[in-house]
Amino acid sequence: MNPIQTDAYLQRLGAERPASPTTQALRDLHLRHLRTVPFENLSIHLGEPVVLDEEALLDKVTKGRRGGFCYELNGAFGLLLTALGYEVQLLAGRVHGDEGRLGIPYDHLALRVRTVDGGDLIADVGFGAHSHGPLEFGELGDQADPGGTFRVVEVGDGDLDVLRDGKPQYRLETRPRTLPDFRAGAWWHSTSPESHFTRSLVCSRITEDGGRITLSGRTLTTTDAEGRKTVRELGTDEEVLAVYGDEFGIGLSAVPTARGGQFG
Repeated sequence: MNPIQTDAYLQRLGAERPASPTTQALRDLHLRHLRTVPFENLSIHLGEPVVLDEEALLDKVTKGRRGGFCYELNGAFGLLLTALGYEVQLLAGRVHGDEGRLGIPYDHLALRVRTVDGGDLIADVGFGAHSHGPLEFGELGDQADPGGTFRVVEVGDGDLDVLRDGKPQYRLETRPRTLPDFRAGAWWHSTSPESHFTRSLVCSRITEDGGRITLSGRTLTTTDAEGRKTVRELGTDEEVLAVYGDEFGIGLSAVPTARGGQFG
């Protein structure tokens, strides 16, 4: 990642280059990322390839002004943090599903980030509704966050469960991985009719007041910082495209529709 790419990424976040890779600077970048780079799976339904390559990830976030899902968002954020002097490891996770079932291997990508002032944190800007800030890696007690109360729990064999409000979200391995390790998981989530990403559309980000705005198909949901929700069905294509542009900064020429796992 060259300095021009780093500056372009920071400009997308509306952030200055940190003087040093501190914990506080990480917290600021993490929150800015969640506010400005949406969690979205539009590429899957627009027929765009999901490419886990450094240049492709950076181009999508900076030049394309787009978002992505975990592999893309945390993959790109990890590149930025490394360029800023942080020590970054990619960690593989498996998402907890119904009845306690775990997802596929390499189901999720999260980051372990070490800072110059001794912080050891889990950064995750690619899980949708989750913590607004990074979580302390070695803290086994409750961690208060605007997104809920989080806890990191040891579950044996070196794995960790990340809990939100008492409910397991995903299980992390602590062995470092590389970006190509996640290609099979990204391919499965982009093509399998069993993946929830192929069955539905989502575009979501945190708002400036700490709430959330989400467009799922034609359903627009806004949640304020107190958790109060407003749901509205958008009637016309023009309304849908306007929300993508005005609320998420994504310019589209046509409204995407869920492909329902029908992939050739």
